[in-house]
Amino acid sequence: MKLRLVAAMAAAALLSACGLNSVPTAEEAAKAKWADVQAAYQRRADLIPNLVNTVKGAAGSESKILTDVMSARAKATSIQVSADQLTDPNRVAQFQLAQGQLGSSLGRLLATVEAYPQLQSQQSFQMLLREVAGTENRINVRVEAYNQAVQSYNTTIRTFPDAIGAKIFYGAKPMTPFEAKAGADVAPTVDFGNNS
Repeated sequence: MKLRLVAAMAAAALLSACGLNSVPTAEEAAKAKWADVQAAYQRRADLIPNLVNTVKGAAGSESKILTDVMSARAKATSIQVSADQLTDPNRVAQFQLAQGQLGSSLGRLLATVEAYPQLQSQQSFQMLLREVAGTENRINVRVEAYNQAVQSYNTTIRTFPDAIGAKIFYGAKPMTPFEAKAGADVAPTVDFGNNS
């Protein structure tokens, strides 16, 4: 009887040490952080029409930039990555590319706006600029939190003893971190198209 109790306790200890709980816990944490990333991008997508309408009202001549922003927004919101697709680097890369194009278009729009002092003085525009800047900061914070959760999950499924449970019980695959787009270390060039 004592031998069975000792064997049961040893089996429970071995199972608890092989990732039975830590693997799904780390995976769910990473998926929750991904949902936060998506929510931050959705906030940005929701703000853009307000920003564009405000700029249209005060600077109608920059329609190409506004059209580019709306086109990039449409593309960015059409590409979604579910939590189940986080192990597909190509799908995550498509999402990142679309979001990067939208960020780039927004940067051109904001640079153009600096040329219009009347926009700067409008209270609603100032509020929208603060919202966009705050949203971009939120996105960065959410991406960092997601990457930390992915690192934790990937480390959990690759290290002993959790790697045993990760492979045997869950067939766990590494998740894809959110990476900076190529050339992100180079400052963007602002061109208003009036160079000869």
